[in-house]
Amino acid sequence: MKILVIEDDKTTSAYIRNGMAELGHVVDIAENGRDGLFLAAGEPYDVMIVDRMLPGLDGLGIIKTIRAAGVRTPVLFLTALSGIDDRVDGFQAGGDDYLVKPFAFAELVARIQALARRPPMNDLQTVLKVADLEMDLLKRKVSRAGKEIDLQPREFRLLEFLMQNAGRLVTRTMLLEHVWEYHFDPRTNIVETHVSRLRSKVDRDFDKELIETVRGSGYLIRDPD
Repeated sequence: MKILVIEDDKTTSAYIRNGMAELGHVVDIAENGRDGLFLAAGEPYDVMIVDRMLPGLDGLGIIKTIRAAGVRTPVLFLTALSGIDDRVDGFQAGGDDYLVKPFAFAELVARIQALARRPPMNDLQTVLKVADLEMDLLKRKVSRAGKEIDLQPREFRLLEFLMQNAGRLVTRTMLLEHVWEYHFDPRTNIVETHVSRLRSKVDRDFDKELIETVRGSGYLIRDPD
């Protein structure tokens, strides 16, 4: 693979480049936002690894700019910012994955390989539909029977995962891993609370309820007809 690393910490960028080179990959390095944007917009890469905080232009600005220009290269944000809001900002800017420093090199490799296996954006389904419920992944909008539904970022991700698995049971563990990125059970009712809020927005004022609770197993969304 040809990989672009936009990282101002020379120790980190050298660590990544040397490790990837040993695996047979080609790595270009940019140490500031301006140079990173120049390479990201002008050169073809399989994956980009972008630090959030950079001199000149931050990582969010770089990705927003190249996405607006039609560049669909998968992007992994690499940063010390670990808050939920920080991750949401990264995804909304056009990032595809998020890895917090310090990180294990094996996990970095696994995430990059997963991103490289994804089909190009043009081949991805950008509009999800279940009955009269519609989600536009590019415009980040949800509507039912033509009526727009206002969702918080976490509610959007929750509904997106349910709709991507429409007609299939989704367990609580699956939601924790894919929506919250928890690989452990926090022993709270965070999933139940968000599903309840989502259901009130999606199914309220409609005759058909699309989101179902499968007692003791999980949740699913489907057309009841």
